[in-house]
Amino acid sequence: MKKSIGAKTIIYPTPVLIVATYDKAGRANAMSVAWGGICCSAPPSVAISVREATYTYGNLIEKKAFTVNIPSESQVKEADYFGIVSGRDKNKFADAGLTPVKSKLVAAPYIKEFPLILECKVSHSFKIGLHTQFIGEILDIKADDSILDDKGLPDIKKVAPFLFDPANRNYYGIGELLGKAFSIGKNI
Repeated sequence: MKKSIGAKTIIYPTPVLIVATYDKAGRANAMSVAWGGICCSAPPSVAISVREATYTYGNLIEKKAFTVNIPSESQVKEADYFGIVSGRDKNKFADAGLTPVKSKLVAAPYIKEFPLILECKVSHSFKIGLHTQFIGEILDIKADDSILDDKGLPDIKKVAPFLFDPANRNYYGIGELLGKAFSIGKNI
């Protein structure tokens, strides 16, 4: 039997995405975003939801660009820090010992030390309630050589991304391979 637990912001998996932007003065900022994911195949696009009260919100409105930076498990402390403090008050990059790199494609920085980067221009935004959803068209993905497989694609085990548990406010690594997508179900 299922038990009702009410309307909550719980879905699994919930990615840990670090969204980086520039402010009006050209200062790099980044924040942790859990409400996000791929939202369109053509054009390739990602959706992120951000509260208007955040410093990043104003940067997104001003610059119409952002990067999505995927941290590895070894960078969980830095990723968490990006969600604890505001860029209005702190230089998060300096505090975390990370390096902002100016994108050549969009008016946003990316994080040099993180293994996987999506460079995005804002194509749409929608006020939903407490959050505004920003749709970013992915113009390029940058990946460290060390995480690529023999086909030149990111290997999830080498990326070692981690997930946020919104119900209990914890982080988890990824699990083991369960089967090949679009194949394992053919046996039913």
